[in-house]
Amino acid sequence: MKIILTENVEKLGKAGEIVSVADGYGRNFLIPKRLAILASNANLKQVSLIKKRKETKEERKKRGLEKIAESLEGLSCEIVVKVGEGEKIFGSVTPQMIATAINKKGIEIDKKSIILDEPINTLGVYIVTINLHPEVRPQIKLWVVEES
Repeated sequence: MKIILTENVEKLGKAGEIVSVADGYGRNFLIPKRLAILASNANLKQVSLIKKRKETKEERKKRGLEKIAESLEGLSCEIVVKVGEGEKIFGSVTPQMIATAINKKGIEIDKKSIILDEPINTLGVYIVTINLHPEVRPQIKLWVVEES
């Protein structure tokens, strides 16, 4: 059975692709859950229109994220922590703490978009990458300082 995927389906394909599947899988699972439609000429035209709309929407979203990235690029945030012996901090700096520091500057960032290459356990200056979009990844400077 040839079908057109309307949504991304893991291990099968992405939205808009034409794939061949077993009749039962297509008829009993994919089509009722609106993950796919039958491959016909009319449906192919409809899917191409849907694809264009999604691309336009994605491009608009990306442009908005690029504006946020411009305001984030070069931003410097400070996190105040308690320190033990040898300038080792209690615990570590978490993405939630970084997101809170950025949000205080007036820019809304989700903690899930913050990428830490390694745990931040000592005082110092760190470069932190923020993954807003696969193509938009600004970096900020993070100062981890001792509480006075």
